[in-house]
Amino acid sequence: MNDQPTRLDLRGLKCPLPALFARRALARSQPGTIVEVIADDPLAPVDLPHMCAKEGFEVVDSAREGNCLRIFLRRP
Repeated sequence: MNDQPTRLDLRGLKCPLPALFARRALARSQPGTIVEVIADDPLAPVDLPHMCAKEGFEVVDSAREGNCLRIFLRRP
C-alpha cells in the first residue's frame, strides 16, 4: 500500500464531476488506498460523502481551506 495519498485537484469542476472522478479513482485503487480530493464546488461537501456512503467508501477526514474542500477518502 502506498503511504502517500493519491491527490485529485478538481478545482473548477462542478457537480457531479468531483464525485464521479473521486469514485473512479477509488474504484480503480487497491483496498486501503487513500485519495485526497481538493474541490471548490459548493456542493462537494455534500456530494462526496454521499457518494462514499452509497459506494461503500470511507471519509477519513475533511477540512475547509478558504473556498476549497480538502477531503480524504479511503477504499476499505
